[in-house]
Amino acid sequence: MNNKHKATLQKIFEKPPRPDVNWKDIEKLLIALGAIVKEREGSRIGVFLNGRVAIFHRPHPQKETDKGALVSVRKFLENAEVKHDL
Repeated sequence: MNNKHKATLQKIFEKPPRPDVNWKDIEKLLIALGAIVKEREGSRIGVFLNGRVAIFHRPHPQKETDKGALVSVRKFLENAEVKHDL
């Protein structure tokens, strides 16, 4: 995991949720953590990490992730036992 991935991970776990986290950065982080990301219907993606599964919607037309989706990503990472205090 590079420094950009670490910075994205820290942003995901900040409280309150940030409005400026780029979705592509989140996808790159998930892949760096070892997740399998599969295309689904429409703007959905399936993410498989450490025995956990989640379906997320890519934001569009904006590139930033909304706060609700960011909280969902945070919960998924917590359930997948990803440590954010790197």
